[in-house]
Amino acid sequence: MVHNGDYVAIFNSIHRVMKAEKALKQRRLPILLIPVPRALTSDCGLAIRYAAADRVAVEGALKEVGLLPEEIFVKSGDKYVSE
Repeated sequence: MVHNGDYVAIFNSIHRVMKAEKALKQRRLPILLIPVPRALTSDCGLAIRYAAADRVAVEGALKEVGLLPEEIFVKSGDKYVSE
């Protein structure tokens, strides 16, 4: 479940999202691999959810390992807003 204010990172392949999950979990960052919310579209089908408080750490770690997401959204009410 994605809560208001949570971030959802969408990747362009299952391989990249799985590598990203592994890298983030190795760093003990509080993320969760989730199905892509229905309001969003993705070829991959999986996304990484993280809290706003962890945004800098999560996105910094992804940049460090060269696995930037294709898109990042933040949940705002019933909608997802592109970042």
